[in-house]
Amino acid sequence: MDGLEGGLLGPDPGALSQEQTEELRKIKIQTRLANEKYLRTHKEVELLLNGFFRQMFLQRPGNVLEFAADYFTDPRLPNKIHTQLIKDKKAT
Repeated sequence: MDGLEGGLLGPDPGALSQEQTEELRKIKIQTRLANEKYLRTHKEVELLLNGFFRQMFLQRPGNVLEFAADYFTDPRLPNKIHTQLIKDKKAT
C-alpha cells in the first residue's frame, strides 16, 4: 500500500471542482438569506418552536416524539399562537 497519501487512492472523481464549490457556496448563502427573511416575516415560527422547547424542558417527557406529536396537533395551538402574536404586537 505504498503511495497512498491520506488514505486515498488518488483524486476523488466525485469531488467538486473549484467552480462547483464556489457555486455551491453562493447557493448556500442565498438559501440562508432566504430562510432568514422568511423567519423574520413569520414570527409564528419562532413562537411555535419557543413554545415547544419551553414545554419540553419544563415537562421533560420520556418520549419526546410522542410529546412533539401531541404538542403540534393540539387543537388549541393555533389560537395560542394567534393570541401571542397579538400580545407581542401590542407590546411594540
